[in-house]
Amino acid sequence: MAFAIIKTGGKQYKVRKGDKIKIEKLTGEKGASVSFNEVLLTADKDSVVVGTPFVKGAIVEGSIVRALRDDKKITFKYSSKARTRRKKGHRQELVEVEIKSV
Repeated sequence: MAFAIIKTGGKQYKVRKGDKIKIEKLTGEKGASVSFNEVLLTADKDSVVVGTPFVKGAIVEGSIVRALRDDKKITFKYSSKARTRRKKGHRQELVEVEIKSV
């Protein structure tokens, strides 16, 4: 089964046709097509092509399924001697993308 490793949002993802991945927020509406040009590796049954740093001419196509927000991450800083506390929360904006072709 063919797969590729793509780079988006500062992270790398291993994708196959039909996979659904959650990546950091992209611009676009539900159903819009997305193409990833930064393909680091492609592999078929027999051949593996490793890019330096990217594979020339390789494009991974996908479509936006939905926009969502990740679970809240809590950061808490505490200093006992200075009696200071700081609590922050963060929810990352995500987009779920279905891979159409590798």
